[in-house]
Amino acid sequence: MKRTRPGQPTAYKEEYAKTAYKLCLLGAIDRDLADFFEVCESTINNWKKEHPAFLESIKNGKQLADSNVAQKLYHRAIGYKHKDTKFATHEGKITDSKEYMKHYPPDSVAAIFWLKNRQPKKWRDKQEVEVSAKSKLEDFFVNQEKEESE
Repeated sequence: MKRTRPGQPTAYKEEYAKTAYKLCLLGAIDRDLADFFEVCESTINNWKKEHPAFLESIKNGKQLADSNVAQKLYHRAIGYKHKDTKFATHEGKITDSKEYMKHYPPDSVAAIFWLKNRQPKKWRDKQEVEVSAKSKLEDFFVNQEKEESE
C-alpha cells in the first residue's frame, strides 16, 4: 500500500515553472507569485522545496531580469550611442530617411545610483567619521594640571 502525505493535495502544476519564469522576468517577487497563483507565500516556498524545476525557473527569471536592468543602468550611467533613423515627411508621407548614430550622454543620477549600490562604503551619503581629538578646552585643563603638579 502506497503511503500518502497528510493534508490537501498540492495545487502545483508543472506549467507553473514556465509561468513563474515569465513573471520573474517582469519583476515579480515571491509575494507577487503567490498572488498570481492564488496561494500563500509559504506555499510558494514549499513548491520551491518540492519542485526543483520551479525553484530554478524563479532563480533564472529573477537573475536574467536583474542582469538586464543592471546592464541598461550601467549604459545609462556611462553614456551610449546607437543607430537610429530620421524620417522626413511631407503632407503625411515619408519623403526621405537617413540613418545616424544617436548619442546619449552619461546620466549622473544613474552613475550615483550605480556607485552607491556597488560600493556603498565609498559612495553613500552618510559617511562614518571617527572623532578622537580632544577639545581645546580639555587640552588647556590637562596642561594646567601638569604645570601645577611640577
